[in-house]
This record gives sequence, C-alpha cells and structure tokens, in this order.
Amino acid sequence: MALKITVIGTGYLGATHAAAMAELGFEVLGLDVVPEKIEMLAAGRVPMYEPGLEELLAKHVAGIEGSSGRLRFTTSWEEVGEFGDVHFVCVNTPQKHGEYACDMSYVDAAFASLAPQLKDGALVVGKSTVPVGSADRLARLLAEQAPVGVELAWNPEFLREGFAVQDTLHPDRIVVGLESERAEKLMREVYATPVAEGSPFVVTDFPTAELVKTSANSFLATKISFINAMAEVCEAAGGDVVKLAEAIGYDERIGKKFLRAGIGFGGGCLPKDIRAFMARAGELGADQALTFLREVDSINMRRRGHMVELARDAVGGDSFLGKRVAVLGATFKPDSDDVRDSPALNVAGQIHLQGGQVTVYDPKGMANARRLFPTLGYADSALEAVRGADVVLHLTEWREFRELDPAELGAETSSRIILDGRNALDAEAWREAGWTYRAMGRPRA
Repeated sequence: MALKITVIGTGYLGATHAAAMAELGFEVLGLDVVPEKIEMLAAGRVPMYEPGLEELLAKHVAGIEGSSGRLRFTTSWEEVGEFGDVHFVCVNTPQKHGEYACDMSYVDAAFASLAPQLKDGALVVGKSTVPVGSADRLARLLAEQAPVGVELAWNPEFLREGFAVQDTLHPDRIVVGLESERAEKLMREVYATPVAEGSPFVVTDFPTAELVKTSANSFLATKISFINAMAEVCEAAGGDVVKLAEAIGYDERIGKKFLRAGIGFGGGCLPKDIRAFMARAGELGADQALTFLREVDSINMRRRGHMVELARDAVGGDSFLGKRVAVLGATFKPDSDDVRDSPALNVAGQIHLQGGQVTVYDPKGMANARRLFPTLGYADSALEAVRGADVVLHLTEWREFRELDPAELGAETSSRIILDGRNALDAEAWREAGWTYRAMGRPRA
C-alpha cells in the first residue's frame, strides 16, 4: 500500500515539499494554522515567489482542472493524523527577539498538536532547522504523548531560494537521522525516485543530522565573508578582488562558488542559522569552537555600512541631504521575493535615515519591501527608479539588471555614477557608456 504523506507548515519550505511529494507520486495533505494560506494554496496559488512552484501546485492540487488531485490542504490536526503515514514538520524557526538563539516555539507547538492525533506506527520527520539536541527532546515528547510505535526521523532541508523545486525533486544529498531500520526503510521509500537517480542517501544519528544544515550554512557564510574580507584588503592595497577570486577558485579544494565579493549575505537562513549555532554551542560548553563565526557575521554586516560610505562619497562626501539615490534590488538574492534581512534594503534604509531621497526597484520584491520599509520611494521599473538620480546602486544581482542598457539609463540620471554592490555588471560596458563605475574590492578606473 502506497504511503500517504502530510506536511505540517505550508510556508516556503512546506509548500515546496508538499508539491514535490505529490510530483513524486504520493497522496499528500498539507496543514497550516492560517486559514487564508490554506485557501490560497487550495486554489493553486502560493504566498511567495518561487520559480516553478505555482505551476507544480496547479499540476497536483485537488479541484483544479487537469490536476492529478494528489495534493490537498487542511487546518485540521485530526484529519492530518488520520490520513498520514509519514508526517513532515516544516514550520519556521526564527531567531529569538533580542537574542542569537533559535525560537523553537513553532516546532514545539506543531509536535504537541500532532502527537495525540497520530496513528500507531506513524513516522514523524523533522525538516525544520533546529538547535542540535532538539530531535532527542522531541522524540521523548512523542514517546510520552503519541501512540505506541510512533517514531521520529530528522531530515534537514538544503533548499536554495530560486531553486527550491529543483532541489527538492533532485537533491544533491539526502540526510536522515534515525534510530531504527523501520524508519530507514520508510525514508528510503519516500525518496526512492531521487535515490534511483543518484542522489546520495546519508544515514546518521539525530545530532549529526541536525548539525549538517547549520554546518553547511556556516561554511558558506564563512566563504562569503572571507572573500569580502579580501575585498577590504584589495581596496587598501589597490588589488582586484574579482581577479583574486578567479585565481583562487581554480584550486579544486576551494572552488569558484560563493566567491563573489559584495555587500554580503542575508535572507531568512544564513544570518539566523550561524547566530543560533553560536548560541547553541555556548549552551553545550563548546562556544570557543565557533568564535570565528562572530567575525564572519561582523564582516558581513560591515559590508553594508561600507556601501553606504561609498554612496555618500559618490554624491559629495558630506551627507545625503538633497541627494537622489536609486537602488536596484530589494530582495536578498535574485529569483525570490524574500526581503528578510536583505542587505539591499538595509543599505537603502540607512541612506534614507541619513537624509537621502531613495527610490527602489525590484522585479519581484516590491510588495514585501513596501511592507517592511514603507517610507522608502518605489518605482515600477529600473528606468523610473534612476530618473534624476545622483547615484545608482546595484544591490541584487537580478538578470534584468545585468541586461540593462547603460546608455538608456544614463539619459535619465542626473549623474552617471553606478556602484555595483554585487560585482555582477559588465564594468567596461558601463564605462564605455560614460558611467563612473565602482565596485567593492576593485580598483578605480
């Protein structure tokens, strides 16, 4: 008999996972405590922008003409418990307000609501990013509150925003922390298709599975901050960080990915994950092991301030008062509408607070940006955003921005000065069109 799958929490992770499980051939029931979100998903619409996700939902959501009908949504814990054999918990784990530590309240509430409703022998699978040690505690909760035979597995997610559908259907690795052969058998059944395609299937214990995600994010954050630290040195020494990154990237031990210097990382994962990792290490008495992450975080935040300084210098050096600043980009990365801890919006906000007249344009993040920073100015196109600008800041590396016509934009600005905060534009093309082009970690032309 085919497994039936539930997904608890239908945000970015949960909605993607539910649609992908339906694509893999399972009957799926998604649950959320927000009725409006459930209504939207049941209509085949998603509350966020993620390439390919809405199309995948429409392909499987019950009630949509031509769909497989394998995917439904509910707000009922009782229905979820009765329906599912394998339950994926995909709720959010934000950073605690005023602390580095992870807020586990949503995960704890989900487990407490789910446990009494489960059928004998059900498998609960945690996918949320949690502090190491959480799985052991939650396994004890299930033993106390769930029926006999209910087990826990931990299966961290490694989704990249903008590639989430691809990463779920064709993962570069599948990691499962578990305690029994039966749990492993069920997880192998769930992921049979990607495993058959060649995705590595790594079986480990709970603590290691929990540590994999935070370790991976900490390594990537360190790599980004390393190249940004090198950008600071390049600026002081007159070097070119782009050429430096190219040269060291040819070393296979280092690799070329995540070596683009700029205004640093943001989003809902890397910043809060490395901070929560530091906090948890301290609780375990291993705080000295991760002290380097404090400098990683510090370098990252310093880059935002440096971009503000470069922009102030570009408009005269004293202040932003009376100056018009165009900001191209609001999301923390391209192919997403996510503005959580966005370096681009952080820079825009700092300049605004210092008296600059800031106008922002982003291909997908405008609505979210307006909600977070309602006092900034917003434009409907890049051309409109740069109109009358004294300086243009390129802060999110959307393809649309890389394909802009420098001459067309230059005709609209007050001054042809562009600061490339992502080292992603064609410097020569902009300079040939009469622009003063500057980028972090690169010599002035």
